[in-house]
Amino acid sequence: MGLGLSALTRLAGSKVIERAGLRKPVQNLVSAGTRNGFRVAGAAGRTFKSAQKLGKPARLAPAEDTGLFDLTPSEDQQLIVETVTEFAAEQLRPAAADADAKLQAPEGLLSRAAELGITLVGIPEELGGVGTERSVVTNALVAEALAHGDLGLAVAVLAPSAVSTALVSYGDEQQQADYLPAFVGENVPAAALALQERTALFDPFKPATKARRTPKGYQLDGVKSLVPRAADAELFIVSADLEGRGPALFLVESSNSGVTIESEPAMGLRGAATGKLHLEKVTLPAGALLGGGKAEVFTEVVRLSRLGWAALAAGTAKAVLDYVVPYVNERKAFGEPVSHRQAVAFSVADIAIELEGLRLVALRAAARAEQGKPYAREVALARKLAADKGMQIGSAGVQLLGGHGFVKEHPVERWYRDLRAIGVMEGAVLL
Repeated sequence: MGLGLSALTRLAGSKVIERAGLRKPVQNLVSAGTRNGFRVAGAAGRTFKSAQKLGKPARLAPAEDTGLFDLTPSEDQQLIVETVTEFAAEQLRPAAADADAKLQAPEGLLSRAAELGITLVGIPEELGGVGTERSVVTNALVAEALAHGDLGLAVAVLAPSAVSTALVSYGDEQQQADYLPAFVGENVPAAALALQERTALFDPFKPATKARRTPKGYQLDGVKSLVPRAADAELFIVSADLEGRGPALFLVESSNSGVTIESEPAMGLRGAATGKLHLEKVTLPAGALLGGGKAEVFTEVVRLSRLGWAALAAGTAKAVLDYVVPYVNERKAFGEPVSHRQAVAFSVADIAIELEGLRLVALRAAARAEQGKPYAREVALARKLAADKGMQIGSAGVQLLGGHGFVKEHPVERWYRDLRAIGVMEGAVLL
């Protein structure tokens, strides 16, 4: 299929085609193939193998409990956030509209994002990373900063770190030795945490994807939906209902027989290049089961993923606020700025109020998670606020711009579409 697309692309640029007056039809064919997606085998350009032998799994220690809930970032956190914020402003924001239209990140953008070392922060030093303790708050701040640039591209950037974080937290020594070395090198693999399925009222704790035991391991059958960078991903962590045990997580390489990818453009998150992951009689070794299939491991993955989406919602909501404030102050109607109207001023104030509430709850949940404290209640509140208030903020942003909010000249219509994903997405990111 890659050869076919390459040939079609070269054909579309041929001078012979232009003289024959067939350039436009051929270009449409190439565009349709790229846009609608061919069902293709997964990327198989890398062979994962152990670079070292580990006596036991490497874990990050819980952060110190100071007894205070302090939202002031440390010097290291502030430096990281400033760096990521600058990257999001200079790289993600300008590329967002093009990525949304073309359903993929611009060439080279994701490799430049990998150079930031986002995956390194969550990997212990003994495995080549720079992490010394759990950094859920830092991860939340990074996700928020990236989403301020663009939510879809932020998901694309964070997708590999979701897999590496899960391996650090729940992988055994063999799984860590096999896969984590690739995430600390210069060529970080595309990878994805695939929980989502195309089911009405989808419950991540009741996946339709099935896993059954075989004499040599497991066999997976099912379809995962809205998987970020699915066509490029080399490694997936997939949720499936393991017979007799309930939901569990499995490591699936794209080179496994029976793994195919199908493009799945959506209303939002288009820069994340989402796709369907088809699993048809995919055979896995016994060592592919992550976290021993424990229910508490699966529960924590779902919670930390939802917390990640809350942080992403806060970042995009902040982008809406930062955009509408100067707009309503500069836009004039009847001889004065529209911000002089109480309805407009109150709407902007409501955005700011709801945003601060969302950030407070999300960061409190992150702080408790990294200290090893119970955080289920805080995650549930953050998820609810992100889903409801995030969508309201996106809608208010469109409304405040009036007719300008409906056209692509301004980014608020894209942010609105992206924020609607918060209430339905599961997986993809992990703090």
